[in-house]
Amino acid sequence: MTFEDMMQMKRLGDTAVSPDGKWLAYSVTTVNLAQNTKTPELWLQAIAGGEPIKLAVGQPGDSGVQFSPDGKRILFLSSREGGQQVWVADFDPATGAASNAKKLTAIATEADNAKWSPDGKSIVFTSDVYPDCPAITMADFDTGNKCNAGRDAVLAASKVKAQIWTHLLYRHWDHYTGDKRFHLFQVLVESRGIRDLNPNDTHDVPPFSLEGPSCGCDFAPDSRELAFTENLDPVPATSTNADIFTLDLTDPAAKAVKVSTSPGGDFNPAYSLNGKYLAWRSQARNGYESDKFRLAVYDRENKTITDLLPKFDNWVDEFAWGASSKEIAFASGIRGEENIYLIGLGSETATQITRSGAFSNLHLLARIDHPGAVEKGGIVAVIATLMRVDRPPEVAAVGVGDTEEEVTDQPGVGSYDGSPVWDVTHLNDALLAQLDLPKMESFWFTVEDGTKLEGFIIRPPGFDAAKKYPVKFLIHGGPQGNWGDDWSYRWNAELFAANGYVVVMINMRGSTGYGQAIVEEVSGDWGGKPFTDLMTGLDYAEQHYPFIDKNRECALGASYGGYMANWVLGHTDRFKCIVTHDGMFNAESAFGTTEEDWFNIWEFKGHPWDYYGKPDDENPFRKWSPSLYAKNFKTPTLVIHGQLDYRLDVSEGLQLFDTLQLLGVPSKMLYFPDEGHWVLKPQNSQLWYKTVNDWVDEWVKTGIRDQISGLQ
Repeated sequence: MTFEDMMQMKRLGDTAVSPDGKWLAYSVTTVNLAQNTKTPELWLQAIAGGEPIKLAVGQPGDSGVQFSPDGKRILFLSSREGGQQVWVADFDPATGAASNAKKLTAIATEADNAKWSPDGKSIVFTSDVYPDCPAITMADFDTGNKCNAGRDAVLAASKVKAQIWTHLLYRHWDHYTGDKRFHLFQVLVESRGIRDLNPNDTHDVPPFSLEGPSCGCDFAPDSRELAFTENLDPVPATSTNADIFTLDLTDPAAKAVKVSTSPGGDFNPAYSLNGKYLAWRSQARNGYESDKFRLAVYDRENKTITDLLPKFDNWVDEFAWGASSKEIAFASGIRGEENIYLIGLGSETATQITRSGAFSNLHLLARIDHPGAVEKGGIVAVIATLMRVDRPPEVAAVGVGDTEEEVTDQPGVGSYDGSPVWDVTHLNDALLAQLDLPKMESFWFTVEDGTKLEGFIIRPPGFDAAKKYPVKFLIHGGPQGNWGDDWSYRWNAELFAANGYVVVMINMRGSTGYGQAIVEEVSGDWGGKPFTDLMTGLDYAEQHYPFIDKNRECALGASYGGYMANWVLGHTDRFKCIVTHDGMFNAESAFGTTEEDWFNIWEFKGHPWDYYGKPDDENPFRKWSPSLYAKNFKTPTLVIHGQLDYRLDVSEGLQLFDTLQLLGVPSKMLYFPDEGHWVLKPQNSQLWYKTVNDWVDEWVKTGIRDQISGLQ
């Protein structure tokens, strides 16, 4: 596979399933490398099988497609007449024909994250508004809309671009927050009347989420109530305490009522179809974004909250109610995979129904028969997105298990019930058939304290066991993240292996999918056990895979992986080169320039000033700071950083590069003025891969570093 091959791949986006379980609607993004663009388009096909067709009412750039509850209309988001708005169209569930598209909203601040009400009479969406403008109401749309439009126009026309801040967060991830805040809006489909559901609220509803765009909300089945997520803490930079609120939609004067009680984050509320319950993902501790995500179920009549999976030891990453309201499907990371589980209300244990790859975007169906899928299992239980390390995402169907159950060793999981899985979409089959994409292999090793950890290895295409191969040693970010059987366009393990390398990846302490105890062991110990885990795992791979050339290895990491690459730079000379992307170099300066302060406060056990006057060994901001080990830097290092990265400010990369240059260590810096924590633009991505691979080749394949060392 080449970079150009990867850019030709069609990228699956939003997915939606019709209420009768017959139709799948989805967006597909294509990349035009020459024009440096990514363009989504909407598609439709029968779940039982058949050729995909472009949605007749769609245009390039449209997204966010959803079926109405009666299946006779669709909504989607479109910027075809300027700013993005909600559009609706008629849909024939018998033929799949869509027609008569009409723009529903005309709000000056645009519309996003639209969601149907169960009765089909209204739609909720988000818009970024000035909270001090007059609130938009059903009775008065124009006053608030004109105020927002006028404020935007004045800001755009002003020659002065200065900002004045009086609070945190003043910037977040890749943008300055400014004076606007996201609010939820309700629009009536027939009258097109709009109202702000969070009038004059100075908080974002919903809070920002790395999981992608969403309204963070759900309608009750009778459409009379809305549940949503909001963080009301006065300093959001130090808090993860988002809560679940409910709002009576029948009373314009109603105030939102908080129903969650956890001090930690509560997210993704969803009502059961019978209306008896409201479920959400819940964390117990405030300020800790990597606390275990539990599955909370709220009994609306009795006003009680139950942890549905008290014994389950991994994260609930997403979930979907079944049609009977008696079971929930959820996705959870486990040992490098993201599998689907089913749990019944009142049950003490879950059943795992998949065992391979990474599943997401779950749609739990009423187990509908599909004649075209009889040979695959006949009855569909879940429609989901499925990806693997050697295959980009596709929509897959998961049938009801018909194999004999197996007992698992996972806490809170009773059994594995093997369910048939088959592809619904085939976006990249023709291209993938032309490529040699090796399978990923797993290995386990034991570290000094007896903990068992997992690693992965990918051999290069055209592998010859008689040869010795150089190594790209990838270090994941997070630190509460993981490597596994999933696809990435930014750090693609198959592409790293493609030019003749063995790729080795280790899930060290802090990695998710191995129980919360493993997750916890990185906090306060950033350069400790995780570093020795990585070195021990690489030692194991060198010893057990004779085709690895341990004298030709390069370490590469981003985010926390970039931090660890910097830590490696000062603590071992085993690597021929290092690539560090958006990594922390100076823990004290990183504290002062980041924006989500809760993260560093938790991970480094306080503030820098809490440790002033104490020895470095008692100060985690200095004990674990790569900058203090600069005298040991010798390994040729490529530094990469983006100007718009506000999680780890560009100054971290600049400090590292400055240090390397002054020390005379061979080094290069790749700087992106228009990228944040991730490199997203196609041509920037092309430059990123070329620069990274050229750097590794220079020091690993040609042996230049050995020649320089010999001269010295």
